[in-house]
Amino acid sequence: MRDAAALRLELPYRDCIGVAVFNSDGKVFIGRRKPDDDPEDSSEMGSPWQMPQGGIDAGETPYNAALRELYEETSIASVSLIAEAPEWIHYDLPDELLGIALRGKYRGQRQRWFAFAFTGPDSEIDVDAPGGGKYTAEFDAWRWELLPKTPDIIVPFKRTAYEAVVAAFADIPSRFTHV
Repeated sequence: MRDAAALRLELPYRDCIGVAVFNSDGKVFIGRRKPDDDPEDSSEMGSPWQMPQGGIDAGETPYNAALRELYEETSIASVSLIAEAPEWIHYDLPDELLGIALRGKYRGQRQRWFAFAFTGPDSEIDVDAPGGGKYTAEFDAWRWELLPKTPDIIVPFKRTAYEAVVAAFADIPSRFTHV
């Protein structure tokens, strides 16, 4: 395998979205990643909890990608836009995952983050058979969590990205009347 520093310079970031979905109590949706063959998703890398995220398809706007990925991963469709992070948020893969994770094509992700208010009932959320079973389940459990706690419960190499998400959306939980 090539030197990690050289490989990091050669590989681009993958353009993606991230979604912070807030419930009426001002907490965010997090899902526990199902283990699979992708080293990035391995629970051995740390806690597998995260907010929904995914790639932006060719010709798709980041906003539309956020709605699509949210539905494909959670079945959530009842949302209203609260905010968009003011800038792209990046994370880099650790050296041992370069050339392996993200199909070996990327050094990490460049993510556009959106905050949505969840306007439906919790029963709308289905991580076991998202989209009525049309999509492959990526999570095996979910819960509502306080936004500031999220950087401590995700894989360590995404921590700085989640800290940026917390900073971008820090005022949102206080907007909910039940907080």
